[in-house]
Amino acid sequence: MAKQRTGFRKFLFITWRIILIAFLSSLLYVLICRFVMPPITMTQTVALIQGYGLKRDYVSWNEISPNVKLAAMASEDQLFPNHGGFDWKSIEKSINAKPSRRKRHRHEAGGGASTISQQTAKNVFLWQGSGIGRYIRKVPEAGFTKLIEWTWGKKRIMEVYLNVIEMGPGIFGIEAASRAYFNKSARNLSRAEAAMIIASLPNPKKYTVKPASRWVLWRYPHIMEQMANLDGDPDIEALMH
Repeated sequence: MAKQRTGFRKFLFITWRIILIAFLSSLLYVLICRFVMPPITMTQTVALIQGYGLKRDYVSWNEISPNVKLAAMASEDQLFPNHGGFDWKSIEKSINAKPSRRKRHRHEAGGGASTISQQTAKNVFLWQGSGIGRYIRKVPEAGFTKLIEWTWGKKRIMEVYLNVIEMGPGIFGIEAASRAYFNKSARNLSRAEAAMIIASLPNPKKYTVKPASRWVLWRYPHIMEQMANLDGDPDIEALMH
């Protein structure tokens, strides 16, 4: 009996050490990514394994057109400047929605109640996918979301988000997408071009920008309308420049 108690205590001690090491390592990596772009993400690794390649070119905040930042907020997260990482009203609405409506809401918004902060945490530190893996991911995703909100700030979150997300088969980040689709730098994208790229985000492998899929052709004018609605909002404007 004493041996069993000793063995159990040893197990708890080892488990606690593993959890502590994992937490401290994660925190260190979060702090490093505050200043350095992620060398590679799990999503980018999967794209390489699947044969899509890896086209990316990380650029700084000032090398990204304000139109892109506005389009991202207009389409993905209009409360981004004001929330602490989570849009609780949208989460509640998604939970209470009927199953068919919930599925449609996720499809239309490219993540349902997921904020830009949550999408950044998922893309940089975790994995994609649905099913049970999606639910397993939610706990660490929430933790990483709060960590980057506390340590990075909104501009850094947006900068990393626009550099790491997939915007086409094997195309990651706004600079690579801008070069691939419009043969120009991300700093020179027009409102319409930015909206077209952002419109692909629910499924960039399916909703292609070039040639423009029916989804992108339908979705990007709506994003432009929302961009116009957000013009003049001081909190939004502060995150565009």
